[in-house]
Amino acid sequence: MTMQSVELASEAGQVIRSDLAADAPLALRGMTVSYGQKPAVFSVDATFPSAAMSAIVGPNGAGKSTLLKAALGIVPRLSGQVTVFGAPLAEMRRRIAYVPQRASVDWDFPTRVRDVVAMGLYRELGLLGLMRPRHRAQVQVCLERVGMADFADRQIGQLSGGQQQRVFLARALAQGADLYLLDEPFAGVDAATEKAIIDVLKALKAEGRAVVCVHHDLATVAEYFDHVLLINVRKVAEGPVARVFNGANLQATYGGRLATAHIDQLKLPVA
Repeated sequence: MTMQSVELASEAGQVIRSDLAADAPLALRGMTVSYGQKPAVFSVDATFPSAAMSAIVGPNGAGKSTLLKAALGIVPRLSGQVTVFGAPLAEMRRRIAYVPQRASVDWDFPTRVRDVVAMGLYRELGLLGLMRPRHRAQVQVCLERVGMADFADRQIGQLSGGQQQRVFLARALAQGADLYLLDEPFAGVDAATEKAIIDVLKALKAEGRAVVCVHHDLATVAEYFDHVLLINVRKVAEGPVARVFNGANLQATYGGRLATAHIDQLKLPVA
């Protein structure tokens, strides 16, 4: 990731140094979202690096999913700016793939697995959605990457939760995006599915793609991710996992909801 250093001169002649992520896959500045009178996210700045796996971590109600949805424009923001690879969101949607929480999807909708994955090709297929042999082959490859090729003709509602999550990841793969945003991709899935998903995400990282996940399992943050944003309505800390994911920052993020004994079990540095 290219970091551009800029010096800004104020009217009083004071020089202010500002580091801008000129081409970061996703950069948020001053992000504020409110539900009614209560802010769900308040003035959050974050920069997610390229060719890396990033986690958004915090307690329940901290605004993790809200932050991701606001970045995508799914929920309105009161204030803040979003840039994707240095450009406004509206200009870069084609480079983004989004995997929502499984609970937010109507799994009773009568459609087959292969048809769900083909939805990831909508920009290429257009309104008529005419599938050609190369499109079918692309769908098959994406299903093979997530271990779901044998279920291509199965109705989506007949799958287990873990299988459904794999199918939605395959749909995201079909988009051929450069930035993948996933909301709790490991929630409620079995161990085999979690491994299959993390293997795919690490392969995307190796290809130079950026992956950003809302994540809830503190025990796997250090194993899975390179970069972490700790949030509890406001940003607590952000940076490389090796530097930021420590006991002091977790206590600041979770407060009394995270026992010292639990931090000790994670075998993290104090600060």
